This record gives sequence, C-alpha cells and structure tokens, in this order.
Amino acid sequence: MDLSTPQNNLNLCPECGNSNLISDEARGEIICNICGLVLSQKVIDSGPEWRAFSSEEANRKVRVGAPTTLTLHDKGLSTMIGWKNKDAFGKTISPKMKAEVYRLRKWHVRTRTNKSIDRNLAYAMNELDRFASQLNLSKDLKESAAHIYRKMANKNLIRGRSIEAMLVASIYLSCRLNHVPKTIDDFMEFALVDKKKVARCYRLILNELKVNIQVSSPINFIPRFCAELRLSGKTQNRAAELLKLAKKYHIIAGKAPTGLAGAALYVAAIQEGERRTQKEISLAAGVTEATIRNRYKELVNHLKFDLNM
Repeated sequence: MDLSTPQNNLNLCPECGNSNLISDEARGEIICNICGLVLSQKVIDSGPEWRAFSSEEANRKVRVGAPTTLTLHDKGLSTMIGWKNKDAFGKTISPKMKAEVYRLRKWHVRTRTNKSIDRNLAYAMNELDRFASQLNLSKDLKESAAHIYRKMANKNLIRGRSIEAMLVASIYLSCRLNHVPKTIDDFMEFALVDKKKVARCYRLILNELKVNIQVSSPINFIPRFCAELRLSGKTQNRAAELLKLAKKYHIIAGKAPTGLAGAALYVAAIQEGERRTQKEISLAAGVTEATIRNRYKELVNHLKFDLNM
C-alpha cells in the first residue's frame, strides 16, 4: 500500500530519498520500498481490536454506525426510532406502550427538521440524490456538491432563490473543479428551473466563495464524445493531438471547449477513415453545425491540413 497519510509526516526516505514507502500494518512499521530502511515502528493501528473471517462475522461484531456524510441534512449523526413495535429483547410491546412510542416517533421526526435550514437541507439533499442517480455522479462529486451548497446555506444566500437552481449550480461547479466533462445543458434535461437562473446562481457562488475556476479543457470532452459516436481509440488520440497543437498555436483562446472538441473529432475521424457527419457530431457535442464548421475551418487553416473532402 502506497503511503500517503498525513499523520506520518514521512514522505521521503532519509537514506535514498525515495518517496515510494509502504505501510506494514501487521508489524506496525513504515518501510522504504527501495532500500528496505524502517522509517517508523510501533505505528498505532486505528482499526478494530477484533478479527473477523467473513462479512457476516464482521457485521455481527461491528459496534459503530455508518460514516458521516454531507449528503444527509443531519450528516447521518441523528438517531431514528425504529418502526418495529418490539422491545430490546424482541418481544412485542403492549398496546399502551405502542401509543406512547407512536407519539415519540411523531415528535422525533418533527424535531429533526424544526429549523428552516434543516428543512431546506433535507429537501436539497433529496434532490441531490435524484440528480446523482440520473446523471451517474460519483460519491465524491455528491460530497463536493453538498459541501458547496452547505456553504451557501450557512451564508444565508439560499433565501429568496430557487433551491433547485442553487443545487444544480453547486453540482456544476463541483464537476468543473473535479474536471468532469459536464455542461449546464446536461443538467437542464432533469431540472425544473430556467437555465438563466442556474447561471445566475453559479456566478453568485463563484463570487461569494472566491473560487478561481479555470476554463474547461476541450480534451476532457473527447472520451465522452467518442463513446457517443462509437469512434476508435486511434481517433480519440488523434483528436487529442490536434487539440494540443491548437493550444500550442493559440487557436483555442476564447472558443467554447465543446465546439473545439467536436471539430477536432470531425477532423480526426476523417483522417482515421471513420468519417462522421457534422450533424452527428453537433448532436453529440450539444452545439450547432455552424459552430462545428467554423471551428473545423479554423483548425484546418491554421494547422495546414490537406483533407480530401
């Protein structure tokens, strides 16, 4: 296992200067993978004190709950009164006790969201789950989007604005920060708010959180468009090379990354004998055919390609 934990402050081997360190959990030692020097010993094991030899045994022995997560309005820390009318010994409780437990459950649910910010977060996190399932977002992206939304909620900037618009803007910013090739139009298919509202909320988040976002690289969109157009790996690599050349000659400045990626794929597909029409590429890239044509002409003229159309 490659050592990258911040608790050990040992990033380099003092003997050979190598950074490839391994952690031997059985011996409690940190060892250099090149020269074999033991950098640290008697490392504290933060795992459980019991051993288990099957998943069923591990589930029986575990004494902790699920890890905290920002995708739940209470971060998963609150308790829940179960709906089984049984006591700790598994026996059915009496009718009189059932009525008391029913009242306890009702007030417990009410007190979990007794504040306006809790009700706001509860609704927003449910919507986040819906977007994540529809857009196939990873767990890390969900956590990042929830973190951004919570920051805006704590600044009291959700009041008077659409919860869904602010949430979509948070997810979009999370995708931009993690270099995930998504555009605002990808979210509009599942959102019930106007695109202008989402763009307005996105700019507000950037200004309030002082986020310095970089322009998306068109190379990030190449694998996604290739998968939709069923193009080969050679075409994908060729399109990436074209975009690197375009960046070198300062052709991509001020251009939309999706249009550039579509034009590069159009040229690469012709060169590799996997021709696709401009309409097919424009549908995959989410831009007009005129944009593909204009970017295609710029690439061909600046890079001096001779394509026999």
